[in-house]
Amino acid sequence: MPGPRNSQDLPNETPPQVRRFTEPCLLLLLHQRPTHGYDLTEALANFGMAEIDRSIVYRMLREMEDAGLIASHWDMDASPGPARRVYHLTAEGDTSLAEWVRQLGETDRILHHFLDRYHQHMQEGKGEFH
Repeated sequence: MPGPRNSQDLPNETPPQVRRFTEPCLLLLLHQRPTHGYDLTEALANFGMAEIDRSIVYRMLREMEDAGLIASHWDMDASPGPARRVYHLTAEGDTSLAEWVRQLGETDRILHHFLDRYHQHMQEGKGEFH
């Protein structure tokens, strides 16, 4: 899948597929609108990632920015508190998101085929293995 990320930095109890899936989720969220890291972390819950550690999300954002997929700037007017970093998608990030969608679509097709075969086998064999 696209992107030079260090997804192994996510907690070990998180399956590797889910850890790797965080990047396209962040890209999609930033495709929808520029936003702060805190908001991105909160929005990941919509993808079933409610338990992801904020520090991991910020590390991924830094890596994605280093790779040119996203860019950021300091927003001095966002709130009465300290300045907050606002992230937005770059053209390279848009291309990466499109590639993720292509590859995830292919993965979806393969997984559905596998699950169909599994369920067919379980019905025919009544769950018995040989």
